[in-house]
Amino acid sequence: MLKAILDELKRSRNFVFSVAFITPSAIALLKQALLDYRGMGTIITSTYLGFNSPAAFRELLNLDGVDVYVYPDSAAGFHAKGYIFEQESSTTAIVGSSNLTASAMLRNQEWNLRFSALPDGDIVQQLKRAVQAHMDASTNLTRKWIDEYALTWAPQPQAFQGSTSVELPGDELPMGRIFPNSMQVEALAEIQTLRDAGESRAVVISATGTGKTILSALDVRAYAPERMLFVVHREQILDRAIDEFKRVLSAPDSDFGKFVGSKKELDRRYVFASIQSLSRPENLRAIEPDAFDYVLIDEVHRAGAASYRTLIDHLEPAFLLGMTATPERTDEFNVFELFDFNVPYEIRLQKALEADMLAPFHYYGVTDYIKSTGEVIDQVSDLSRLVASERVDHLVSTIEKYGHAGVPVKGLIFCSKNAEAAELSGILNNRAVHGRQLRTRALSGKHSVEERELAVQMLERG
Repeated sequence: MLKAILDELKRSRNFVFSVAFITPSAIALLKQALLDYRGMGTIITSTYLGFNSPAAFRELLNLDGVDVYVYPDSAAGFHAKGYIFEQESSTTAIVGSSNLTASAMLRNQEWNLRFSALPDGDIVQQLKRAVQAHMDASTNLTRKWIDEYALTWAPQPQAFQGSTSVELPGDELPMGRIFPNSMQVEALAEIQTLRDAGESRAVVISATGTGKTILSALDVRAYAPERMLFVVHREQILDRAIDEFKRVLSAPDSDFGKFVGSKKELDRRYVFASIQSLSRPENLRAIEPDAFDYVLIDEVHRAGAASYRTLIDHLEPAFLLGMTATPERTDEFNVFELFDFNVPYEIRLQKALEADMLAPFHYYGVTDYIKSTGEVIDQVSDLSRLVASERVDHLVSTIEKYGHAGVPVKGLIFCSKNAEAAELSGILNNRAVHGRQLRTRALSGKHSVEERELAVQMLERG
C-alpha cells in the first residue's frame, strides 16, 4: 500500500486522502514524498473514537502545501478510507480497508481496490461529491484546534495480546538472571562451536542497540573463565559495562575491578580497563601475558591502532573475543585477519530490525546549505561560513520540517571542529524551534567524564 501511494503521488497533480485514522509513523513514511510534492494536497480525517493523537494532528499541520480538515464527532461516524489522485487526463482512486497507519501501509492484511477513470466519468463525479460533502462538514485544522483537542484527548488503552498467565523460571535460578534472546542463543551456540573446534579467536558483528555487551557477558558466563579482561576505548563505557556484567554474572561486587586513571584493580576476577591505561608501557609490563584466560575487546574495529596491536601482541589468553558493529574500515586494516577470519555470528542492522530487536526509525537525508552564489557550505569550509546565520536558519528550518512537531526537539549534532561546536551551540541557544527556545551544549574530548555524563543525564531528562 505504501508503494502504491508513493507511485501515485509521483504522477499526480492533486490528491485527496479521506481517512479516519492517521498515525505519526505513517506520516513519517510519506513525509519526504509530501514535502517534495508540487501539486495541491488535501487530507480529511477525524476524531472518531479518539484514535488520532494530538501528535498526529501536529505532524499534519506541519506539512507545507497540504490542507487538512477534521470531520467532527457530532456528525455521523467518520470511517472513510479513500485515496484519490488526479492526473492530467484521468483520476485514480484507492478505496478499501487501509487507514493511514504504518501497520496498514506495510504489514496488515488489507483489501484495497485501485481503479482509474476519465475526468468526466460518473465514478469520478461521485468521488468529488463525496469528498466535497466531507469537506463541507469539516473544520480546518489549526494550532488552536489542536491545543483544545489535547486538553481532553486520552491515549487508547492497549489490549493485552496473549495468555494472561506467565511461566516464571524455576526457583533454582538466582534472582535477576538474564536470559538470551533468540539471536543471542544462536550467536552463543556458534561461538561455542568455534571454540570446540579448537579456535582461540573470534569476532562477533552486532549492530548498535542489539545488546552486544549483554551477549559478551552471556558468553563469559558460559565460558566461566578464571579471570577476564574487558577492554574499551572510552572510560565512560566502563561503568555501564560493569553494571551489565553484574546483571548477567550474578557475581559479588568484589569480583569486579577497574583499571583506568588512578584505579589499578588488576587483582579482581573481572577487570574492566581502558585501552589508554592498558597500553602504557609501564602498565603493560606489570601484566603477565597469561594473566587472563578470557580477553574481550569492545569496538574492536579500532584495533588497527598501535595501542591495540601492542596489547593484543602482549596478551596470551585462552580465548580472545572482539565485538563490533562496524568491522569494515577505510584505512585498509583487516579486522577479520586479526581474528583468524573467525566470524561465528553477525547481527546486522536490517536483520535486527526485522526481528523487532530495535525501535523502527525513519531516516531523512538533508542537503548541505548552498548560498545564493552557488557556494556549498560543508565541513571543510571556514569556521565563519560554517556558523553563518543563513546556514543556522537552514538547520533550524530542517529540524522544524523533519523533527517531531509540537514537542521539544531532542537530538545530537556532530561537528567537524570543536570551535564550530562551541560557536554553533551559542548561536542555536538564541533560536527557537516551533516556538520553543533551544537549549544546547557543546561537548568534546576536553571535557571530563563527569561533565559528559551530566550532559547525557540532562539530555535524557529533557
